[in-house]
Amino acid sequence: MNPRGLLLFDIDGVIRDVGKSYRLAIQETVYHFSLWRPTIKDIDELKTEGIWNNDWDASLELIKRYCKKNEPQKRLIPSRDNLIEVFNGFYFGGDPNGDINSWKGFIKNEPLLINKEFFNALTEKGFLWGFVSGAEPPSAKFVLETRLCLHNPPLIAMGDAPDKPDPTGLIELAIQLIGGSLGKDAPPIFYIGDTVADVLTVVNAQNKIPNQKFISFAISPPHLHGEESKSARLRYETMLRNAGAKMILKSLNDLTTQIYSE
Repeated sequence: MNPRGLLLFDIDGVIRDVGKSYRLAIQETVYHFSLWRPTIKDIDELKTEGIWNNDWDASLELIKRYCKKNEPQKRLIPSRDNLIEVFNGFYFGGDPNGDINSWKGFIKNEPLLINKEFFNALTEKGFLWGFVSGAEPPSAKFVLETRLCLHNPPLIAMGDAPDKPDPTGLIELAIQLIGGSLGKDAPPIFYIGDTVADVLTVVNAQNKIPNQKFISFAISPPHLHGEESKSARLRYETMLRNAGAKMILKSLNDLTTQIYSE
């Protein structure tokens, strides 16, 4: 039986809440090198530019912009390798490729936004699924395999393909899971992400394979879902729509009613 469709998910902000992990690691890393701590709003605004999907590069860019504006002659910009070492110290708090039980960092502060049964239900309904994420492989596998208990989940992570919004990783995993070429006879491909870069990844995939049906579903990050953040969430969702998102989800639980109507 042919699959009804293929669902590919971003991980951060979609599968897990990274407000107190990756976002906090950005804040602390930037502060470590510049003595300025960006707000979550500062990070959101950078992310809406659509090219800072990699949090190491986002951290470095925030440092560069701050130093250029405030003290161009006083502070040296760190090397990328030095920044990565500091960032991973905050995020993993141990060897990323070592024993996960030894990690003491912010990665321990990631509430799950969905459970294993969600993916079991997708399979039962005839959908294929996988993950296209900019997270480091140890981090992505930790949440998918250790936290969600998914067995060998299909995954493209950092280093497996160019960073989003380059669509290479999305297209490669789609071909692998569908088991054939993409085009008008292939099932629809949905991608669910929480940033402008995620949406642009789908737009770029559609431009590369015009006769394949690609659909971008987007969801704003968890930290924008409180009533006190409503105006900020609406602005963020407008940018997601303007980038090309077909549908804005309130949560992943709204996804199934949408895909069944496609």
